[in-house]
Formats: sequence, C-alpha cells, structure tokens
Amino acid sequence: MITISLCMIVKNEEKVLARCLDSIADLVDEIIIVDTGSSDSTKEIAARYTGLLYDFLWTDDFSAARNYAFSKATKEYIYSADADEVLSEENRERFRILKETLLPEIEIVQMKYGNQLQYGTVYNFDEEYRPKLFKRQREFVWEEPIHEQVRLAPVLYDSDIVITHMPQQNHAGRDLANFRKQTAAGRRLSRRLHNLYARELYLSGGREDFAQAADFFQKSAADVNRSKEELVEACCVAAKAARLSGDVGAFLKYTSKVIAGEGCSEICCELGQFHEERKDYEEAAIWYYNAVYETAPALSIACGDREGLKGLIRCYEALGNREQAEAYRKELAALEEG
Repeated sequence: MITISLCMIVKNEEKVLARCLDSIADLVDEIIIVDTGSSDSTKEIAARYTGLLYDFLWTDDFSAARNYAFSKATKEYIYSADADEVLSEENRERFRILKETLLPEIEIVQMKYGNQLQYGTVYNFDEEYRPKLFKRQREFVWEEPIHEQVRLAPVLYDSDIVITHMPQQNHAGRDLANFRKQTAAGRRLSRRLHNLYARELYLSGGREDFAQAADFFQKSAADVNRSKEELVEACCVAAKAARLSGDVGAFLKYTSKVIAGEGCSEICCELGQFHEERKDYEEAAIWYYNAVYETAPALSIACGDREGLKGLIRCYEALGNREQAEAYRKELAALEEG
C-alpha cells in the first residue's frame, strides 16, 4: 500500500476546513497545512487534525504557497486538496481501494472534479479530470530497446474518484484582482493564464472588471507573438469592454478582427447585444442565431447555447413573433433540464 501526504494551503477557511478534513484525514498518512494569513479560527481547526501546521507569507502566488506545502511532504505520494472539497462515502471507498492497489509506476492520478458550475467558476464543465495525487519523487527510466531515450511524459492514471466542490462563495473577485495586479506589474501572462483571465471575465466579470482589463487585452490583441487563440480571447474581452463603455469604434474594430476569421459565439453574442440595445431586433436575432448554431465558444459555453437562446427569445418577443420565441424557449428549457 502506498503512503500519502495530504498537502493544503488555507486562509480563513473556518466554515469548510473540518468538513474537508473529516472526509479525507483517515485515508492519508500525514497532513500538512500551510496557512497564508488566516484571521479566523482556521489554524485552531487545523491543529485538531495535524501538528504539521506552517505559516507562509502570502506573495500573491498560489504556486509558491503550494510548492512550500509540497516541500514539507515526506510520504510516497502527495494528495493536493482545497478546503472546499469533500469526498462522499462512495468516493472515500474508491480512494481507499486506489491507495491499496495503485501500481508503483503511476506518477499522477487524475480525479474528477465535480460541481464546478454552481458558483460560476472559470471551468466550462461541471465535471472534468484534474491531477490530484502526485508521486513525490519521480524516477527517470530509460525505455525502448533501440534508440533508447528517457521517458519524460509522466505516467497518468484516470481514476473513478469524484471530488465534490462545495465552495461557500465565488472567488472570482479575488482572482480578478490578482490578475490585475499581475498585469499592472508588467507580467506577460502565459497562454494558460491569458485564457483563464479572459474566461473568468466572461463568466464572472462585471462592467468595472472589463473596464480595468481593457488596456491589457487591447495590447494583447495587437501582440504579434500571441497565438491565434489568444488573439480571439483578447478581442472578445476588448469588444465587450468597448460595448459596455459605449466606444462604438473600438467595438467594431475588435469584433471585425474575429468575424474576419472563423468567428466565435462570444463575438456573435456581443454583436447581438449591440444591435439589441439599439432596438434592431432583426439584426440582433441574426447574430444570436450565429452564436448558437454557426460558431463555437472560445471562452464561455453559455454564449454558444443559453445566452444566445435567451437573446433569440427576447428578440422574437420584441418583434411580436411569439411562435418563434416559444420554440426557442422550449429548446432552452430542454437544455437546462438535460
């Protein structure tokens, strides 16, 4: 049987920490909790479960905090958990079986992360695999009988364990503030972070969030070193920021950049809203239709179904075409039920 270190970083998690630890504590061999500045009873709760409790000065860097927590681990594998996660009884049993039977060559175990959409997180799917269990010390192995090479790709295993995500609140405000701090400091966001910033804006951002992000994404849209996908993401944010601020010239500039290519659901929804705000419902309906049926979403799957359908319903109701509006309403209802 493998041994496991549970590693967590926490801050002001008194409402959920015990719930999380109660569901996992007896399945691991040591618990390491790194506190990044709690002002509530988080540390007192953590002390009931482990003596391996450490303080870490917060530097707006989640990776730095997690790396510090991982550095304290001593067991064969590290299980990384957040305080708002819970393992059900069924998945506790799956975890126990995994621990008893995991083959030693497995280096990363992925588990399904569930219940992601309830609080408008940056993830587009309610359940998807995430790496959760990591071999602490990786062994490099030569492979192939001829033209041998060291295996660089980790050995992954997709388990049947489902972790239920049960946050008390949406963390979008915290995350968007951190993105603003990083970009204001002149940091060039990686391709992954560029996508996550744009996606979080689309899923949870308000008018002010878009206004504050506009300059960064306008510059990104003009950056020749950004990928095609990043260009589309940047234009989506810049176009929405321009529409919200009433800058028609900038709005047309950034929507045109995307429409000239394959287009995307987000830009079609933006054009739909632009024309709907001007009471040109026929033109708006065309763009909402394109959002749902003719293009794919780049950031938010809702733009390619729910938001586009809601726009179609509003437009056809405004046009007095209740039959068509009802048809789209039924399609929306079926989508939300399924």
